[in-house]
Amino acid sequence: QCSSLPSAQPTLNPFPTVRLDGDPHFIIELPQRNDALCFNINEKPGTIFSLVKDPVLGIVVNGRIIGDKKVSPGGKMNTYFGSFGIMYPKLGIRLMVSTQEISVFHSSKLVKLIMDLQVAKDHLTISLRDSIKFVIILHKVWEKHPYHQDYLGFYTIDSHLFSTRVHGLLGQFYHGVQFEVGELHAGKDANKPSATMWVKGQEVTVFRGQQKDFRRDVKKGENVPCWFFRNNGTGIIDGSHEDYIVPGLFRTF
Repeated sequence: QCSSLPSAQPTLNPFPTVRLDGDPHFIIELPQRNDALCFNINEKPGTIFSLVKDPVLGIVVNGRIIGDKKVSPGGKMNTYFGSFGIMYPKLGIRLMVSTQEISVFHSSKLVKLIMDLQVAKDHLTISLRDSIKFVIILHKVWEKHPYHQDYLGFYTIDSHLFSTRVHGLLGQFYHGVQFEVGELHAGKDANKPSATMWVKGQEVTVFRGQQKDFRRDVKKGENVPCWFFRNNGTGIIDGSHEDYIVPGLFRTF
């Protein structure tokens, strides 16, 4: 069903809020710790990543990276997520969301029984009835901008409803992550203090930074302090970011 929707509001609960937005920034908010972890993924435009894969529920989410129209003089190529493929293979449902369109493919009428779509001016809410909810935010850029283009943000609500076997660049954090942080010390950037973190059996150097949460304010966002992991999430994600590359928006490994 399609209907107007007021501004998306953060869900206040003790469970992790896991999302990606921007260039592209992955953010894991942990309310029980009153803290957050974050990392970036840098890959060439066109690369498709496995974001969520739950073999128990049968839910799969992949995302394709896009780049700037062109690189500004003396700058670097900024990348973002430009489209998402959401699959529910058990029921033959596929949903493709891009900056240009929303397409729903299904092999039976059951799609009306388990999925609600609520479309607003700048975001889409996808609800698997009585279960998981995703919010996809559209960031509009002036169409005549010489370098940048529209892109998407992806937010998971009620992530604890996924099974313990869920994985992917986002999914592996849906049930939280245990970590301890040592004393702060001066880092390479005087404005970004560093610390040693013990996480997933490793000792990793992180620095204190901040990322944006756009659920309340799509244009300006709200700053969220977080511990930032360098080198494509090395130390916080399982394996390498290249392990999550898949061959198609509706493909798995």
